[in-house]
Amino acid sequence: MREYILLTDNMADLPKQWLTDHHVETVSLTYTIDGVTYTEDNGLSPEEFYEKIRQGSMPVTSQISESLAYDTFKSYLAMGKDVLYLAFSSGLSGTYQSAMAAKSVLDDKGHEGKILIVDTLAASLGEGLLVYYAAKLRDEGKSMEEVAAWVEANKLHLAHLFTVNDLFHLHRGGRVSKASAVFGSMLSIKPVMHMDDEGHLTVTGKARGRKKSLQCLVDNMHAQIGDYKNEVFFITHSDCYEEAKELADQIQKEFGIPSYMINWVGPTIGSHTGIGTIALFFLGDRR
Repeated sequence: MREYILLTDNMADLPKQWLTDHHVETVSLTYTIDGVTYTEDNGLSPEEFYEKIRQGSMPVTSQISESLAYDTFKSYLAMGKDVLYLAFSSGLSGTYQSAMAAKSVLDDKGHEGKILIVDTLAASLGEGLLVYYAAKLRDEGKSMEEVAAWVEANKLHLAHLFTVNDLFHLHRGGRVSKASAVFGSMLSIKPVMHMDDEGHLTVTGKARGRKKSLQCLVDNMHAQIGDYKNEVFFITHSDCYEEAKELADQIQKEFGIPSYMINWVGPTIGSHTGIGTIALFFLGDRR
């Protein structure tokens, strides 16, 4: 069996040290803010990025191009390694399609080795949680095909629950109307959202106030987790760590899950969600 590379993208929002320690490679989408374009390796710190958001900057993002995917795959194949790429949701980006197009070109050229690409239909540490389990299976000796099959079989059991605090940022990004932003902010309405089975972000409810919106995440977890015995859950936040930690403590108390990871919502996703986003990820009976 050929050695294979486990590859994901920076939309998985996994800490760099975790990626290094677990031998997971990444390819990066970019973001542009105040006229400067950044990559994962040459970017702003989360603190710097969210400070710019506070000051009124509005970032834009771009997907991974076919040429970048082609060059990335080709470089690993040239090392004599196969590639398993767990890609950002096709419901939110053309990155998966770019990767498939690059694979098609390489296949037509008759390269040695194999490329497998999985559309995770996931984002942020939801995608990251699938990468976490994929790395664990790889380390247990599972083949690339076996790992890919596990991800395909379980990705629609990966729950993404989140709430945002800044309706005006969603309005600036074209995701809610100005009237909804003004009215919702006046009444302290916080949308509660999730990732559907097609990999799109959808509103599932609304809560009056921040505490109630965070409680909705816990309530929805009770409704969706079913018989799944999670060994870990993940939480991301956009510059609201203390609230994220309080949520993690509550989940551990109520569900008894032994481990968790908290990390930043990265700049590329944070460009669309703004400050005050908290997202919760776990395996359950349904999304």
